Amino acid sequence: MLEITTLDDIAALRENFEVECKLAAGKDGKGELPKDFWETYSAFANSYGGDILLGVREKKNHQFEVAGVEDTVKVLNDLWTSLNNPQKVSANLLTESLVQVLKIEGLAVVRVHVPRAARKQQPVYLRGNPLTGTYRRLNSSDCLADEETVRRMLAEQVEDVRDNHILSGYGLGELDLDSLHSYRNMLSAHKPDHPWTALDDLLFLRSLGGWRHDRTSGAEGLTVAGLLMFGQWPAIQEAVPYYFVDYQEQPEAGTETRWLDRVVPDGTWSGNLFDFYRRVVRKVVADLKVPFALKGDVRQDDTPVHRALREALVNSLVHADYTGRASVQVIKQPQGFIFRNPGRMRVPVETALQGGESDCRNRTLHQMFLMIGLGERAGSGLPKIRQGWERAGGGLHLGDTFEPYEQTRLEMTWTESANEELTPKMTGKMTGKMTGKILELLNVTPTLTIPALAVKLGKSESTIERAIRELRQLKRLKRVGPAKGGYWEIVDD
Repeated sequence: MLEITTLDDIAALRENFEVECKLAAGKDGKGELPKDFWETYSAFANSYGGDILLGVREKKNHQFEVAGVEDTVKVLNDLWTSLNNPQKVSANLLTESLVQVLKIEGLAVVRVHVPRAARKQQPVYLRGNPLTGTYRRLNSSDCLADEETVRRMLAEQVEDVRDNHILSGYGLGELDLDSLHSYRNMLSAHKPDHPWTALDDLLFLRSLGGWRHDRTSGAEGLTVAGLLMFGQWPAIQEAVPYYFVDYQEQPEAGTETRWLDRVVPDGTWSGNLFDFYRRVVRKVVADLKVPFALKGDVRQDDTPVHRALREALVNSLVHADYTGRASVQVIKQPQGFIFRNPGRMRVPVETALQGGESDCRNRTLHQMFLMIGLGERAGSGLPKIRQGWERAGGGLHLGDTFEPYEQTRLEMTWTESANEELTPKMTGKMTGKMTGKILELLNVTPTLTIPALAVKLGKSESTIERAIRELRQLKRLKRVGPAKGGYWEIVDD
């Protein structure tokens, strides 16, 4: 909650996505709840929460000063009366502790702290109509939400699970059987004695939740989870039009290449979530160091960092809102990783990181990954990601936004203290030969680009980029000038 105690605190205020100041003088100048108060109330409730300060005037230089509210009793009575009028506003989120009358230099300022509404309460709307009375906060403005956004909020409100709907007209013919059978093999390897491994494909899929019979309507068929996990790209695209998964390995900033490696549904593979996970997880952890460690007499090629990245990938897939316009996107960069999924978080960031409370959007998908040993039980995924990553010295940031589209982003970055533990490994062969050849070529022609080096050495651009990255980490090479028109400078060893 915003701390306001002095005139200096008022003068330092700036309206933004979580602060709104209103004069609230009324016609007689003694105080009145402003009509546009409710638009801000709705906007804060449907966004990130915020503070509304009544009795504060904005000056011409965009600074604020205290004007005061003389009749605070009238303002408070209007506030509580309207909060309990469903024709005025759909939900009362306030308690007495969230509404305070502050005394600043003898003048009264009414502070109303509006919390972010819970999923079951959103959208918070005005005038009895969610389609025409739902607002969201964008910077310092209260903006009317469009119909598509409101309908998605309403779906989130009433549907605890988003992936168990039966898809009318979709059957086993829409599945990629290689994906399904590969999954079955993974389950057999992970749980050799599991009774489901003996079932035929349809019964196996039914047991997983990929095929369902609705006892109420009598409908039976493939579920959204079954199609997303094992389906073929054309069928997935038809049933879930905004579905898209995207992996990018990006180079150092300042290079001409947009990406070194990319995985998207392009017709050469199924495009489903199971195959996306299998293709991407190897690339995400490919360059990580694996310290020598034994468990009994067997070497362990897994670390908390590997587990944190695998969990982050699964987490982004099972919490995604596949009706949203943003794509699932996994970005691997020299500075770390970004995992993005469509849809805002269903629980506050602090709660998710602390653990113990879960509200998974796609519980069937979550269970499918759990069956083969991937992902964590409800409420423990993000704490384990954070624990494993930060224990190794990495930095982690989690947040959500609805601009330009609703999305959640988990950023996992390298830090100076994490370099020895986390930075991608380069083999001795790479160090001794490849980097030496690159230095020889750049010594003669400093303006050579990564694509040009790749052609001259007969290697992929990804291989050259990794070698360049190692040379820069070893401070043997630095870039002078921009990607286009710049050049490489070799630093004496």
